[in-house]
Amino acid sequence: MSASALTRRYAKALVELAVEQQAVDRYGEELATVNAIFVREELLRLLLDSPTLVMSKKAAMLSDLAAALNLSEGMRKFLGLLLTKDRLRYLPQIEETYRRLADELSGVLRARITAAVALDAEQQRAIGASLEKQTGKKVALNVTVDPQLLGGVKAEIGGRLFDGSVRTQLKRIEESLTKG
Repeated sequence: MSASALTRRYAKALVELAVEQQAVDRYGEELATVNAIFVREELLRLLLDSPTLVMSKKAAMLSDLAAALNLSEGMRKFLGLLLTKDRLRYLPQIEETYRRLADELSGVLRARITAAVALDAEQQRAIGASLEKQTGKKVALNVTVDPQLLGGVKAEIGGRLFDGSVRTQLKRIEESLTKG
């Protein structure tokens, strides 16, 4: 089975469980937290992936982590399943797929906004409202700053890029002037 099919299967099962337990947002947050810890604490992730460490020790380590993070029972069981099936290494892809499936379920689109300078709350609201009007869905913004833009904003949403950066506008002017 391909990795993408495998991660989709686990993410879909977790979304279904989360819907049943009315904990879609909580499971998403818990999944993101555990994934961030595995990224930050590489030694922990390597130990849990190690074929030489006995399963009981891995389970104890994972249980301690779950207790320290105060994870829900459903998430504890899910992580335990990933551990016993040797699937913890797929957690980043499972989290990404889970988030996408949960967003589809709730009708939310995630937009990645890149601006030349930090945007205040009113500017973010205006961009969000404009994107919601264009897409007809609720939009969640993830804003980053890239000083190389010179000015303006880029928005990536649903695989589409809306480029309103000064650099791109200058390139368009240059192209139109050179074409005559």
